[in-house]
This record gives sequence, C-alpha cells and structure tokens, in this order.
Amino acid sequence: MNGLIDEFYRNFINESRWKLLLSGLGVTLEITAFALLLGVVLGFFVAIVRSAHDKTGKLGILNRLCTLYTTVIRGTPVVVQLMLIYYGVFASVNISKVLVAVLAFGLNSGAYVSEIVRSGIMAIDEGQFEAGRSLGFSYAQTMWYIVMPQAFKNVLPALGNEFITLLKETSVSGYIAMEDLTKAGDIIRSRTFSPFMPLIAVAVIYLIMVGIFTRLLALMERRLRNSER
Repeated sequence: MNGLIDEFYRNFINESRWKLLLSGLGVTLEITAFALLLGVVLGFFVAIVRSAHDKTGKLGILNRLCTLYTTVIRGTPVVVQLMLIYYGVFASVNISKVLVAVLAFGLNSGAYVSEIVRSGIMAIDEGQFEAGRSLGFSYAQTMWYIVMPQAFKNVLPALGNEFITLLKETSVSGYIAMEDLTKAGDIIRSRTFSPFMPLIAVAVIYLIMVGIFTRLLALMERRLRNSER
C-alpha cells in the first residue's frame, strides 16, 4: 500500500506533475472540439454534394473532387496525414501546432462523417423528395426541411461513434511534438521511469471523457425519439 502511495506521489504530486495532465487534457479537448466542428461542416457539405449528384446527376466536377477527397483520406492513416500536413505542407511556415492538428483531424473526420450522412440521406424514401417537390419546395429546401432532419436522426448513433473515435485519435498528436494528454503521460513516464501509473491515469481520463460523451449522446437520442411522439 505504501508503495502505491509513493508511486502516486512521485508521478503526480512531486514537482506538480499532475499539472502536465491537466494542461494536456485542455489541449486534447481544444483539438477535439474544433476538429469536430470542421469535420461536421465539411462532412455534411460533401454528403450533400455526393447525394445530390446521385439523385440528380448534377455537380459532376464537384462530386469527383469530393469522391477523391473521401477516397484519399479514408485510405491513408490519420497519423500520416498529421505528419504530412505539419512536416510537408506547413514545413516552412510558422504555424500553431494546435491549428495543424485541428486541420488534420478535422479533414480526416469530415471524410467519415460525409459517408455516414450520405448513407442516411440515401436511405430516405424517394417519396419524401417527391412530396417536397409537390409542395413547391426546391431541391435545396426539400433537402433542408424534409430530408436532413430525418437523416440526422437515423445516423446519430453512427455519428456519435465517429466523434468518440475522433477524441481517441487525437492521442497521436505527440507525433508533431504536441503536449496533449497522451504526450503528457509519456513525459511523466520519461521523468519517473514508471510507465504504469501515468499511462493508466491517461487511460482513465479518456475512459471518463468517452463515458460522458456517450451519456450525452444517449440523452440526445432519447429527446429526438420523444419529439417524434
């Protein structure tokens, strides 16, 4: 028991090393929040473009670009994309590492969000589109007021899983020397030569965050189900 207390003191209390975890947690949440925003906006845009092309045959060039984007992003590892953007695209530019991480994870998430949302749109019965057009709605109005609300309800669980995946994927930010939560745990390990306790602490913090996020998604799903009654 005394050994565990000594380990805890050495890893977290001594030299206020717990502040490293707190600071790293802030960086992780910042990256996740802004990458999530970018991924959702980009994902919905790509999904709408590709589904519009599937249904109307229009937007051919834009559809090809969106298809290329999703193919490349989904076909390459996120850590490679992160390093390519930081060490390649912005190699000669003095740019914030947080911004680089937001761009990398946002672009990666957007590709997966687009496919999730597109599957939800394509699952809506064609009669819904015809009903909207018969009421005098344009294609854009039909999509916004009739199709998208139904598609969002259908894909919410899958979107929730993607957001949780995004949160955990940010743990590779250390590859560009960013002190996120995982990197903070690794820094403590390198100073105390005790890998177990700091890495367990990082795992527990991620587990708590995922649990909170899962709970919020469940509450949102319940409210959406109740609104249908």
